[in-house]
Amino acid sequence: MPETPLEISRVWVEFDDPAEPNQRFRCDLTWFTSNWACIYGSGCKGIYADRPDDGCCTLGAHFTDKDDLARVEAIAAKMSPEEWQRHVDVGRAKAWTARDGKETTTKVVDGACIFLNDPDFPGGAGCALHIHAVRRGIAPHDAKPDVCWQLPIRRSYRTVTLPDETSYLEITLTEYDRRGWGPGGHDLDWYCTGAPEAHVGREPLYRSAHAELIEMMGPLAYAELVHRCEAHLLSVRALRARGARTLLPLMVHPATLAAPKPRPVRSRARARKR
Repeated sequence: MPETPLEISRVWVEFDDPAEPNQRFRCDLTWFTSNWACIYGSGCKGIYADRPDDGCCTLGAHFTDKDDLARVEAIAAKMSPEEWQRHVDVGRAKAWTARDGKETTTKVVDGACIFLNDPDFPGGAGCALHIHAVRRGIAPHDAKPDVCWQLPIRRSYRTVTLPDETSYLEITLTEYDRRGWGPGGHDLDWYCTGAPEAHVGREPLYRSAHAELIEMMGPLAYAELVHRCEAHLLSVRALRARGARTLLPLMVHPATLAAPKPRPVRSRARARKR
């Protein structure tokens, strides 16, 4: 199935952060009410055609800041060769990190991120950090680099100045589409957020990614997002009941509309090992 276009109609909602008066969230309802689900190991083609088993782990992960690096370093120090195929001496950060300009990344070894286990690895295929977290009851977002656990959600910030010269911080949460990877994103052989094959979740994204969204927004703001997503889905159901099919592309992600149905997928938190 062809990927849907990058430029699509979207429904946005804005609301103040209940926990921070000077912050305002701007959220993409079209994305968060989509049926996207990670299909790693269940049909994911990988971002490069010659490495279909890698998912989006072919490239090394860029660390957001020192805290991001320190969190992963602490988890890696507890991992064994039985669960991490390319296990190295984690006491030396240079053994598993690299530099990309001014940024620190995970090393690329054997053509992919050093934390990626091969499909035939006895300890489990996919992200070794994810596998370690799930087996020990740790939330994957507490073990993996920010860029890895936040996908497919993109978070950005900007300061908005109003005519009276007051300002607030705007936090935008939306789809991490090809453009989120920079100019090289357009060269990926396949990418999941616009692929109907990946819009097969049994529940909308705002539910399946609740742990990640709570981490990114806080519990109070997430509760506000849930109210708005559910109201949006009520509107979609009303349109379907009226047979207003021409209006659906304005309200529903086109990849969700084009997705094969039904195709049950395990919950995202359990299925995803990238």
